[in-house]
Amino acid sequence: MKRIGVFVCKCGTNIAGTVDIEAVVKAAEKMPGVAHAAEYTYMCSEIGQVMIQDAIEQEKLDRVVVAACSPRLHEPTFRKAAEAAGLNPYLVQIANIREHCSWVHKNEEEATKKAIAMTRTAVAKAGRSQELMPSEISVEHRALVIGAGIAGIQAALDIADAGYQVDLVEKSSTIGGRMAQLDKTFPTLDCSACILTPKMVDAASHPNINLITYSEVENVDGYVGNFEVTIRKKARYVDVEKCTGCGICYEKCPSKVDNEFDEGLAKRKAIYVPFPQAVPNKPVIDRPNCRWFEKEKCGVCKKICPTEAVDFEQEDEIVEQKYGAIVVATGFDVLGLEEFGEFSYGKHPDVITSLEFERLINASGPSGGKLVRPSNQEVPKNVVFIQCVGSRDKSRGKEYCSKICCMYTAKHAILIKEKYPDTQAYVFYIDVRTGGKEFEEFHRRAVENYDATYLRGIVGKVFPEGDKLLVHGVDSLSGRTVEIEADMVVLATAMTARKDAGAVSRMLGVSCDSHEFMTEAHAKLRPVETHSAGIFLAGACLGPKDIPETVAQASGAAVKAIGILSKETLLSDPCVSEVDEATCTGCLNCINLCPYKAISEKTLEEKVHGKVVRRLVAEVNEVLCQGCGACTVACRPGAMNLRGFTNDQILAEVDAVCL
Repeated sequence: MKRIGVFVCKCGTNIAGTVDIEAVVKAAEKMPGVAHAAEYTYMCSEIGQVMIQDAIEQEKLDRVVVAACSPRLHEPTFRKAAEAAGLNPYLVQIANIREHCSWVHKNEEEATKKAIAMTRTAVAKAGRSQELMPSEISVEHRALVIGAGIAGIQAALDIADAGYQVDLVEKSSTIGGRMAQLDKTFPTLDCSACILTPKMVDAASHPNINLITYSEVENVDGYVGNFEVTIRKKARYVDVEKCTGCGICYEKCPSKVDNEFDEGLAKRKAIYVPFPQAVPNKPVIDRPNCRWFEKEKCGVCKKICPTEAVDFEQEDEIVEQKYGAIVVATGFDVLGLEEFGEFSYGKHPDVITSLEFERLINASGPSGGKLVRPSNQEVPKNVVFIQCVGSRDKSRGKEYCSKICCMYTAKHAILIKEKYPDTQAYVFYIDVRTGGKEFEEFHRRAVENYDATYLRGIVGKVFPEGDKLLVHGVDSLSGRTVEIEADMVVLATAMTARKDAGAVSRMLGVSCDSHEFMTEAHAKLRPVETHSAGIFLAGACLGPKDIPETVAQASGAAVKAIGILSKETLLSDPCVSEVDEATCTGCLNCINLCPYKAISEKTLEEKVHGKVVRRLVAEVNEVLCQGCGACTVACRPGAMNLRGFTNDQILAEVDAVCL
């Protein structure tokens, strides 16, 4: 006979304000198998945990049910309390009578009845619980960081400083990411390159960091502590060991194409280094635009290279490596403006995006830091900034706020006035959002000290007229329409997830939200973790954020990764799926359903009437399995069962609800 203890939490008034706690305790005392029932104001507190431990020892309890808040928050707390009293932690069940009951009901009688029913189902499930034991996993003491913007660089440095080897993989030919494109950073207005470049150099020179640039992660298998990763190192057609970075090759190259780093505002050569501070500062050949690869003509770079570093025969290299933990820092893209024709972007050269503005005003940009109109190379006298282009827009753009636009527009208004005192900045905005240390003061500086004119309203149309741009908008504070004759219009475009974010998240077994930003395990309590153990997130791959928040999050992800790498072995969660091989029919539908790639096929050999017969069955990798239960639902013969949530337990809960 099971001896079950039931402990009901008041949670202050979160539960007790709607649920009659005494009635729940009295009802629990009469439930089959219950040997002890009690209540306390805060069951998760130290006193509440001691109460549970004392009851386990004194009442000889072999199962525990806690009627409290979400198990997502406090199940580990109560499991540890039970384990400290000598009870297997997986014999603890949680009845979520806060989120699922008290918070969604106003009527006390109804809420109390529901709380009693939920407690009864937990008791029924607990009566069929089995002791579970975690297994040990060995740990590979090496980390992988995917993406080498400021988030990836910071995470790699922190892990490397802790004494662990790190492979830092970057898709482009240099590390630095989006931050390398910026001129100044808010709210301090320090030079972006000046604070980023030392970090880049530190990462390149760190003995524990291996830079793998111009490369992509192609496949991720394995599990926490033992990820097996395939990386494709794309052919640069330049031997980085021989190359001295002298630059003769791209000086003499005759081919010119749009420079992506300068947002298409300037040209680069077919063999190129993206920007002067690039790390590694070694060129790469853009094969689709190289005359040698197009027509087997030219080859100037190879002929003049003094170290014979140019190698047209170079091929992609496949690298396979094992890692204990992975940090994903793949960054963001900016929204395409095809749907925003009213702003004349793409139709008039003087209508630009904020990122293009950053390149124009940057000392290493196409105009050498001189802000000029792309149409005639003259300094603009009136510049109109339009906020929320694609942000907070359900119909054509993204319904979320891009978070940084208000601040970088204020920065742009200040930079214009500092360089060109006679130039006037106008800002059309919906709301000004300045949540951050010294952010509000920075915005006020733009208005009060630098004379930026802020107009609360939207722009309906930007008309090219001669060599000017007529901006038609509304000032909602005065209720008047506004027409401004501008020399340049700057659009604050929305931050979006990278175009390949969906493919990367699927490869890693990480979920995405509706906007394809990767999703953390818990927005408040596990902000850099994912539901795939050992994989952590940092920076704008999670959503829009500024540089300080990105760096802080990168360090947080690094600490989580170090927590894994510092151990020789890890304990796996035993609440995973298992296969009844006798029942499994070998349809293997579960393999395609599993989001964590935890199920594979296995060949069984059996003797039937004296003959050896082979048949396929499913097999679960208990370390990869995250216990989501998708396979158990889809299994037609019912061969899949989830430990801790077995079919027997679920049916017992259903029967208890129907009482």
